[in-house]
Amino acid sequence: MSRCGWPLRHTLAAGLSVAIAAALGAGPASAASGQPPYRDRVIAPDQLEPLPPDDEAAPQDLEGPPRSLRIEVATSRTERGDERFDEHGIAATAFWESLTLGSFSLDGTLFWSDRERLRGGDAVGGTAALWQRQLHVDGGWRLDNGIGVLNTPALPLVRSQPRFYLPTAPLAGISTDWTRGDLQLLGAWGRAGIHTGSRVLGFDAAEGTVGTLGAQWRWSPCWTGAATALLTDGRIVPNSFGEATLEDGRTRAFHAATAWLGERDGLQLNLLSSSGDRRAAAGGWVDATARRGRYLHSYGVFRLEPELSWGALPINNDVQGGYYRLGYQYGRWLWNVGLDRIGSVSGNGFDGLYSTAFVRHQATSTVGYGGSLSLRHEASLSHSAQTFVDKRTGFGQTRLQLDHANSSSGDSDWQLGVDHAFALRGGARLSASLAYGALSERDGDSGTTTAALSGGREFGDGFSLDGSLRWLSADGVNARRGLDLNTTANWRISPRWSLSTTLYQNRGARRSPFVIDPLVTETPFISLPRERALFLTLRYERQAGRPQGVIGGLPGSATGSIAGVLFLDDNGDGVRAASEQPAVNVTVVLDGRYSIRTDSAGRFEFPRVAVGPHRLDIVSDNLPLPWSFDEASANRVVDVRVREAARVEVGAVRPR
Repeated sequence: MSRCGWPLRHTLAAGLSVAIAAALGAGPASAASGQPPYRDRVIAPDQLEPLPPDDEAAPQDLEGPPRSLRIEVATSRTERGDERFDEHGIAATAFWESLTLGSFSLDGTLFWSDRERLRGGDAVGGTAALWQRQLHVDGGWRLDNGIGVLNTPALPLVRSQPRFYLPTAPLAGISTDWTRGDLQLLGAWGRAGIHTGSRVLGFDAAEGTVGTLGAQWRWSPCWTGAATALLTDGRIVPNSFGEATLEDGRTRAFHAATAWLGERDGLQLNLLSSSGDRRAAAGGWVDATARRGRYLHSYGVFRLEPELSWGALPINNDVQGGYYRLGYQYGRWLWNVGLDRIGSVSGNGFDGLYSTAFVRHQATSTVGYGGSLSLRHEASLSHSAQTFVDKRTGFGQTRLQLDHANSSSGDSDWQLGVDHAFALRGGARLSASLAYGALSERDGDSGTTTAALSGGREFGDGFSLDGSLRWLSADGVNARRGLDLNTTANWRISPRWSLSTTLYQNRGARRSPFVIDPLVTETPFISLPRERALFLTLRYERQAGRPQGVIGGLPGSATGSIAGVLFLDDNGDGVRAASEQPAVNVTVVLDGRYSIRTDSAGRFEFPRVAVGPHRLDIVSDNLPLPWSFDEASANRVVDVRVREAARVEVGAVRPR
């Protein structure tokens, strides 16, 4: 019996549904008679032909430690509503490895904007962030230090929240993270603010400050504790255009958690309190898991008082109740069900039952089908239902999906759509979406048609094209029509110089019409002004070192690359549909050492990576609520092959 098995067994016994699966036995396969045994034959390394250099035409600097530099000069013209403004900027990214001080990375921008000048703000802005990672010092400590425009760091027990998400706050200041064995200490201090800029990232600092201190430690083989204090000045709220703005408001918050983890069971207790310009509030929640064979049970209770807050972004509050989840996964079947009893602490919010169910069956290697159902009962019953069929052929993967939602007021929305991701070769990518539905309006139903394309192609070694197009048309009295176009052409002029042009155009409104979860921030249609922009970027890249810098490998290692895209997985299928939006300005960290942010299309790239497995960590620092990356998506291993680009698509999810 595990030494972590006895403390929780009696505590979790009540209320658990226990399922015991029969063990499957398999005997060893017999070898075919008469056949000689297989023997590996390995070519000696000294008999292998050396690989040609990556950039034959580029002069190589083989002196000093591995290092890299990227500089981008960008200019843009934007028309937004009645505004017309220019933006010019410089962005620099640098990395260098040291023998004794760890690895260093620098991200910096400097821009000049007509828009801020016309609004009476600062015409010149920008950001800078310098990171020192994997610094080992006496006593067995490992340090990660940052200075510049950052986000408040978070402890693992703060990030691993299955039900309630605690966001991070942007700041201009310093951050440090100390780890030794099972002990982790972190802290950050700086000025509050929000990110600005259209193409080149900026930061608008406010008058107030942001500070945090935290510690996490394992105080027994099975128990871990954590405590975090956070103070912020200002609250980030959307304006009428959906843009982030900072309003006055002070918050002092404290979070404490303790977690027990056994072989099959787990438990985490969270306590949260906040005070400031608004009323003081407190809350707590308990999350527990129990794995029994092929079944996973998750359940908990919670109480969060009104006006409870954590940092600059809103969190769930004015709710109390409990929840239960049951999940099953084996072979071709995957299903889960859930039930929430939710009440309003103040009596002014939602008070009722909320239940969900999801099932998927992989009928064959190429066909899968399933559906989901969400029910909400308050004074009357509301529901949201989804059915889908997935089919994989030689032409790619297709999903046919029907959504239907019915609110307590009698409004009924439905949508039928098809998504197809084409199977293309030669560095080409293409997905298409087409949907038609009807949305209930005050003045009558509105028939809505949506069409979208997303993809790209590499034309040889010197030219590539990426883009997305989304078109929305409706015929109701309050019809919302829109068009989103984002296309980028990249031209490699020489091994170190490249030129890219981006055309962006948007008009209309956005909303996902099938969100009825009472614990999710509402996402109504937001009327967006017509916007058109043209960006021109000249890029310089240089690799150097003994030999040229190889990320995550020894000098002289064979290399490939990692390229990917982060997106908002609206239908939850794990595959990016053409109609799904990118996740912009989100940090991606490779092997805990090298970081990069996604661009306006959600793309990121690590150009020179050693062959072999590498860990990608995604930090949900600037992801819009209620979206988040689950643990499997945010921490994954990617295998890199020689001279190949390992492509990764990671979808953020929301409570369904």
